[in-house]
Amino acid sequence: MQLTLVVPELVWPEPDDHDSFDGLPCPGLGTLIARSQLSRRPPQSMEATLCDAFGVAENAAYAAFRVLGENCGPTTAEACWLCADPVHLRLHQERLILADGGSLGIELAEAQTIVGELNRHFADVGTFHAATADRWYLQLAAGTDLGRFDVLPLSAIAGRSVGRQLPETPEARWLRQLLNEAQMVLHQHPANERREDEGRSTINSLWLWGAGELPAGTSGGFAGVWTDNVLARGLGRAFDVPVHAVPGDAGTLLAQATRGSRQLLVLDALQSPVQYEDADAYRAGLLDLEARWFAPLQKALAGGRIQHLRLEASTAYAALAWDSDRRAQWQLWRRPQPLAATAQALARGDQ
Repeated sequence: MQLTLVVPELVWPEPDDHDSFDGLPCPGLGTLIARSQLSRRPPQSMEATLCDAFGVAENAAYAAFRVLGENCGPTTAEACWLCADPVHLRLHQERLILADGGSLGIELAEAQTIVGELNRHFADVGTFHAATADRWYLQLAAGTDLGRFDVLPLSAIAGRSVGRQLPETPEARWLRQLLNEAQMVLHQHPANERREDEGRSTINSLWLWGAGELPAGTSGGFAGVWTDNVLARGLGRAFDVPVHAVPGDAGTLLAQATRGSRQLLVLDALQSPVQYEDADAYRAGLLDLEARWFAPLQKALAGGRIQHLRLEASTAYAALAWDSDRRAQWQLWRRPQPLAATAQALARGDQ
């Protein structure tokens, strides 16, 4: 079996943060990394990394793929779609900081009432959908031209400072006006008034990103996709690849995956802790991944049960990829290093 393992934000982004790195035993991950060939590209989002795995071009229609991955949501991707995710923007030291919907504790009923009001206000523009409490969409007429839509995915901006929200292109002028009006609707909505009365962060804006239509004629090289990530699920479905939920551990996946096949596994538990600088959650998540995935996968690779393993990680340092096979994992002179040493080497550009 050949396995591509995608783990966004694998390496904590502060290489000299001893509190986060010290006493973090990950021998399986360390051995795998030490005995792999590293390649690096400029930093990119987790969404771009997933699309790269399927050979999808830059500035992909993330929203259309994500719609296809929803289990409860719009039933068709035959339109021009935008992710219209609910967010909270707050001013901090003259900068706008964005909190994504996952950190706002939005209830589905609350989301549905707000989306209903947006649809009443923008009935002549398109249709808003709340697939989940924190994943919303705007469906436009097929063929809508939004020009080059270079908005960062929400995962790349959550917890961080925001510059402009939409591109300054003529095609997007009407969309910028829509966003301004949507912010007014959100400000006046009773759900936000209740949130404010209760001392909770309001839903005061939308993050519009991933615009486009689902491309035709897609095909993929994977025999299976194992993921709980909605975009990865949508990519698998678009490429007619069987999609499975992430199993409990590596042993279960190895038992269920077809021998000799090419599989994709997405483990994104570290993404939110890094976005919101939660070092304790990052450490706990990494140790869990070590026990259930990294250590057993390294042993399976060294033992020949996996013929090739590619570990991909979108990080603040770079878009990283480590490739290895059974022979490389028996190069015992290549000794594993603490993850802190790996982070420092990445920061220096040594790796």
